[in-house]
Amino acid sequence: MIKRPVVFSLVREQSIFMTAIMSLLTFLSVLALGVALSIGTGVMRWNNQWELFATVQVMDTTKADATRKIINDNANKIASVTEITTAQMQELMSPWISGGGVLKDYLPKMWELKFKTKSDMTSVGEQLSKNARFLTHASALKTATSAGWKMIVMAGLILALTLGAIAVCISYIARNTAMLHRRELEILNQIGASDNFVARQMQSIVARICLTATGAGFLVAIPILLLIISSAHSARVGLMAMMGLSGMGWIILLLMPIAILAFAIWITRRTTLKILKDS
Repeated sequence: MIKRPVVFSLVREQSIFMTAIMSLLTFLSVLALGVALSIGTGVMRWNNQWELFATVQVMDTTKADATRKIINDNANKIASVTEITTAQMQELMSPWISGGGVLKDYLPKMWELKFKTKSDMTSVGEQLSKNARFLTHASALKTATSAGWKMIVMAGLILALTLGAIAVCISYIARNTAMLHRRELEILNQIGASDNFVARQMQSIVARICLTATGAGFLVAIPILLLIISSAHSARVGLMAMMGLSGMGWIILLLMPIAILAFAIWITRRTTLKILKDS
């Protein structure tokens, strides 16, 4: 089997340096994408967990019986009902209630409801709102959800900046290699070598560097990502405890190094053809 000759090559120091840079950039890309996907999964799990829950508060105790009747009449639309007793309310409010317990007479009557569907929540909520405050857990937890989306945007921004750095890095490799092999380019031009042939040679160099670099960056990023998710789970409560990667998330993450490799080869071709056109 005849091997195709490689016209260009990087010296050992250049190859090591560029492999290290690409490994670092791949590491940051995979980590940023993994964090974004994990938080996104956490936000969806968080919303799904609380979207059917609501709290009913009756400040005027004379309306408590009417509220309880509405809840009982709609039992077929409610999956579970938990009435917060006065003792439980006193325990919750104990840090803010003095020993005399003056405020105890003003504590509201409360129920926590879990509905079967969103439409059931809407219809029952309209009835309860006439006598009590109807608070959905999803709306009460919008702040946490909003914070999660902001974190996803930040991780996406880091990913975009890293991909931009990869494009600059690959462009530098192509331009630097072209400068080092200017004489070879002139000879190839004189003997009639096509621009596509030269571009393929440059792509071969970049592909070898990126294949090693993306693999190394990916293998280092995965344990770090799993450590971040594990640390978030140790919180046990809140949005961070919901972080994780679904099956589709892992597939997207596995495709990231392949996408970087393809992106690097594409950037190399465009840069090389532009250099040849301008020379």
